[in-house]
Amino acid sequence: MKYIDEFNDPALARRLLDEIRATATRPWALMEVCGGQTHSIIRHGIDQLLPEQVELIHGPGCPVCVTPLEVIDKALEIAARPDVIFCSFGDMLRVPGTGRDLFRVKGEGGDVRVVYSPLDALDLARRNPGRQVVFFAIGFETTAPANAMAVHQARRLGLDNFSLLVSHVRVPPAIEAIMSAPRCRVQGFLAAGHVCSVMGTAEYPDLAAKHRVPIVVTGFEPLDILEGIRRAVHQLERGEHRVENAYPRAVRDRGNPAALRMLEEVFEVADRNWRGIGPIPASGWRLTDAFRAYDAEHRFDVTGIRTEEPAVCRAGEVLQGLIKPTECEAFGTACTPRTPLGATMVSNEGACAAYYLYRRMTDGPARQGSRVPREEMNPVG
Repeated sequence: MKYIDEFNDPALARRLLDEIRATATRPWALMEVCGGQTHSIIRHGIDQLLPEQVELIHGPGCPVCVTPLEVIDKALEIAARPDVIFCSFGDMLRVPGTGRDLFRVKGEGGDVRVVYSPLDALDLARRNPGRQVVFFAIGFETTAPANAMAVHQARRLGLDNFSLLVSHVRVPPAIEAIMSAPRCRVQGFLAAGHVCSVMGTAEYPDLAAKHRVPIVVTGFEPLDILEGIRRAVHQLERGEHRVENAYPRAVRDRGNPAALRMLEEVFEVADRNWRGIGPIPASGWRLTDAFRAYDAEHRFDVTGIRTEEPAVCRAGEVLQGLIKPTECEAFGTACTPRTPLGATMVSNEGACAAYYLYRRMTDGPARQGSRVPREEMNPVG
């Protein structure tokens, strides 16, 4: 199959691993900022095949996982209303809010439906003029253009019973927040190829220069990830900090101009709170004034939400790359896909879900102590 079998070739993988092993002379820590890449890494055991000098850190690359708890609770309240058809992608239904999830709301009589596209929700609004249809618009830059198109179409069609509950987040501000954190030990990034296929690479050179870290745009198949690691390690060994595109079959430097125009018309940059991380300036989108009438938070005036995370859940530390899932005491015991304490255990892109699904119940000895200090790697001047 084109672009699948070619990027799963074991012989080529061994050659890339040999080159990484021959290149890495010092310990390096790289972060992938994509849940799809995390699942591919754990599924294929890429992190365990790498030489001991190279450590992969799982970042906040799961859009479901970083959707704020207060937004989840607003979704639960809206979905429980009798006049609402609440539409969502399937992996949001098991994400725990404060005390319940969308499956529980559905079981209690709420009209909660799984859709495969925001346009499915738009069609429901057209066919149910007496009901309010709300689509849960979450995700990184990858899903935002389709959601923008849906609300754009709703206005064109004159549908006043369609709205979005928006919780879109942006990757570059998250990288800035990670690198600015006092406990950060990330020395290079594997950037998400699907995000860059929409946005291009223009936002990354300043980040790479400011924090003196290589940023390599990477795909999702094993050879894609290994090539991204190879390039990042080469840069680190040479003391370089550039943006490289290792995913040219899908990513252009300027991104997708049509998608960017749609985003600019419908959304505006806003501060966002990230579940498990906290507020990050300019890290999300909200509907512009021209489309504010389609904002579900505005339409339903959801206020007075009080949230509470389980004290034992360490999903926030997992999302920040501070610990591996197996270092959380609740992992695989109190917290499983059937009894999740945090979103990282139920999302299709969550790190905890990847470790559980592929039976990575232990992660071997930690290697944190072998990291090169960042001040040594990036000397001032």
